[in-house]
Amino acid sequence: MVSLDSDLTFSFNEENVHFQIETKAGANWQWASHYDPYLIINGQKVLFREAREILHAPYRSGLGKGIYSTFRGFTVSETSGEASSETATETPSDLAFATLIWQEDATGDVYFEWIPLAEEPRITAVYWPGPMEFTKASPEWTTLLPIQQGLLIPNNWPVELGQIAFDGRFGTAGAYLPMFAQIKDGQAYLAICETPWNAGYEAVHPAGGPFTEVSVRLEPSLGRMSERRVLKYHFMEGADHVALAKAYRRHAEEEGKILTLAQKALQNPSIHQLAGSFFVHQGIKTFVQEDSDMYDAVNPEANNHLHTFAEREAEVQHWQDLGIKKLYLHLDGWAEPGYDNNHPDYFPACEAAGGWDGLRSLADRMHEAGYLFGIHDQYRDFYEKAESFDLRFACELPDGTHPQHQHWAGGPQSYLCTTQAPAYVKRNFSRLQAEGISLDAAYLDVFTCNEGDECNHPDHRMTRRESYDERQKCFHYLTSQGIMPSSEEVNDWAIRSQVFCHYAPYDFMMREPGSPKYGIPVPLFNLVYHDCVIQPWMMDRVSQTEDYMLYALLNGGAPYFIRDAAYPNIDGSFADTVAVSEDEQVSRCQVVADLHEKVALLELYSHRFVGGDPWVQESVFADGTRVTVDFHSQTYVIDRDIDRVIDRAVDNVIDRAVDRRAVDKSGIDREESK
Repeated sequence: MVSLDSDLTFSFNEENVHFQIETKAGANWQWASHYDPYLIINGQKVLFREAREILHAPYRSGLGKGIYSTFRGFTVSETSGEASSETATETPSDLAFATLIWQEDATGDVYFEWIPLAEEPRITAVYWPGPMEFTKASPEWTTLLPIQQGLLIPNNWPVELGQIAFDGRFGTAGAYLPMFAQIKDGQAYLAICETPWNAGYEAVHPAGGPFTEVSVRLEPSLGRMSERRVLKYHFMEGADHVALAKAYRRHAEEEGKILTLAQKALQNPSIHQLAGSFFVHQGIKTFVQEDSDMYDAVNPEANNHLHTFAEREAEVQHWQDLGIKKLYLHLDGWAEPGYDNNHPDYFPACEAAGGWDGLRSLADRMHEAGYLFGIHDQYRDFYEKAESFDLRFACELPDGTHPQHQHWAGGPQSYLCTTQAPAYVKRNFSRLQAEGISLDAAYLDVFTCNEGDECNHPDHRMTRRESYDERQKCFHYLTSQGIMPSSEEVNDWAIRSQVFCHYAPYDFMMREPGSPKYGIPVPLFNLVYHDCVIQPWMMDRVSQTEDYMLYALLNGGAPYFIRDAAYPNIDGSFADTVAVSEDEQVSRCQVVADLHEKVALLELYSHRFVGGDPWVQESVFADGTRVTVDFHSQTYVIDRDIDRVIDRAVDNVIDRAVDRRAVDKSGIDREESK
């Protein structure tokens, strides 16, 4: 057992390569006793401790101290033969890697680094660091996960945690933020993945607990574990989910990720008009190819739908007659041959709907009404029917194959290498400009909810990290043209370039109404980034006991007045909801829009469970606006409490000072400071 003494007591067991941390307050954090660090090679589980040579040595630099361990030489099982008579042979491998666990002197944070020394190209995953021992059937022991908007799981939660979107990969809908956290009786750790592009989290919570486990999965890039992987653990006392979110926001500030909507509005003032708008999502043409999985052979007439630009234009006057002052229209299926077809060659404007003249007239009418107008577009799905389709420019895997499917309306497709996307965006939006189509915004589909792509083609090799960078270039180009960039969801990596999204829901909203919740929905993402990206919210009253309007208010979001689904029963769009009259929908949306106009550009300062009841929640924004929702009675209250904001501002100053204790040893006392 090797120990390192500091503000935290840090112990490392050389035999089972486990660690243990004890805080001054007496909190004990250690890996689960059953956890054995391991890799997956050729589908086989290979334990760290099975290395032929393992060495541990003290580590010291000008930044901190820790333990540096090397693992060299493994025996790997090879399988061969027919499936019915497989044989396994064991072969030696020169695989070598190091782990560095060290504590930073300045902050007290503990870093876990996995470092490749001699590569093994057959590695498909590394499961390290492991899950913390977290077994106690208590509602005070909670796990905070970044699944979409955010999820808090008490250890005794009665519902089993289901499948996480995108297997919990950071940078996707499964993890808007590259972090997770656990709290036990006020003692907490915040785990931040500092190299999130090829990593994700694993989480397990059985029905009723009495435990929740969450850990990290590291994956190769272009088939190789060729880069150092880093996780930072920040330990806190007296913490709740808000304190953890604000700790992550401070991390984001240090990393230069924060770019607020107020700052973005200096370049595009239309952001102020978008704040407080009703959101309308409608389409023009739907055309499902016969070789698409979506094709309905039994009812072929159901595959095609058409609304003309003139029809949509007539609705503008109707919206004005309803008294709607601010509105944004997101238009799907505006080009040939219809929604989700032929990308990236989505031209010309749908002829049967009125062609370029009809689209131009609709855009002009929207602006005449004082409304905002934007279109759907797509630069990931690369359809074989597109004139530009060429497999040379599709994402190529290290084994030379290309991911392909025919799930969406356009039929067979691959994925466009993201290195090509910015040039296609420039080409297509230049054409729109040449046709006199004036756009306020554009929606580049799936970029912020799907994982970064990889491409091993020698002419345009690309890692996932580079794929995210190329996606941001697309957003930046739109911004340079005065067009507000949008995408399907939100994500930490896109904050500096994205203005708004299609939605940023809680995970339960993507399942059929009435499905059990995997935990307590909390606005984790908004506690970090509310003032950086505009998020419209579903307004469905899905049952007599569940009204999504309350979540829109709690999160200070924009309202969906109309949200026509591109595909039925996909992406949280379900037909079986409580009917709401148009007048009532206008009234409901106006309440949400009025709040959004006030708080859209403000930080979400705090969030709490009133009286400890998770179904009575309160949010407070930076100007003192307080929203309280009671999910029991399906009611809400909006008021202003400036004293609460002043208290929170003081808390923020004190929290920052406390975080600097390791540097200045100032020993600030919270009560004296107040």
